[in-house]
Amino acid sequence: MFDRDPAARSTWEVVTCYPGVHALIVHRLSHTLWGRGLKWPARFLAHLTRGLTGVEIHPGATIGRRVFIDHGMGVVIGETAHIGDDCTLYHGVTLGGTSWREGKRHPTLEAGVVVGAGAKILGPITIGTGARVGSNAVVVRSVPPHATAVGIPARVLDEPATDGDAFQPYAVGTETDDPLARSVQALADQNAATDRQMTQVLDALRQLGVDLSADREVGTGFEPNAAKAGSARKRGE
Repeated sequence: MFDRDPAARSTWEVVTCYPGVHALIVHRLSHTLWGRGLKWPARFLAHLTRGLTGVEIHPGATIGRRVFIDHGMGVVIGETAHIGDDCTLYHGVTLGGTSWREGKRHPTLEAGVVVGAGAKILGPITIGTGARVGSNAVVVRSVPPHATAVGIPARVLDEPATDGDAFQPYAVGTETDDPLARSVQALADQNAATDRQMTQVLDALRQLGVDLSADREVGTGFEPNAAKAGSARKRGE
């Protein structure tokens, strides 16, 4: 907790005031009950924990060591979800399913994954080791190891995620190499270049003595009654 949350000031504060810690501690017990076939007690214990912490973890979910759920409120972790060691989840994160069929329905987070606030990871997909999922992203496809995924639906940035020494709390930094943003910028640059070339062509035509005044008469305005009058003349009205 101290490594990933600068607001943590003492062990006593973490033990008594961090709902994510409480939810994970109780989950260890409910998961054990679930594994021993005591399904209802496990679910009821998880239900009570949900009311106390705002974190809903199905007893069937598998969670590794040193997992950190910061703030916790609104986190939902499904039955077949698997979270590896040293992962970090922020408030509003959902590890949800996309099918009612039995079997693996929820995501797998490999070691060291960071999931930003409000992100939704849906379906039996895999988020690779050390990957980052940006805040409010909606991930429906697997993310490669050490990649950063942002957006709705999530897309993988060209720039790889940083290592653990440069931990980014909400999974994205101030500078991201977004391929969509670069594509839009390229289109804007191309449009500006086309405008410049068209202006040069028109200037060259004027210098050659070409009369371009007729161009101004094209598209002088839209007359809504013109089409109606033309149709009436065709019908002989």
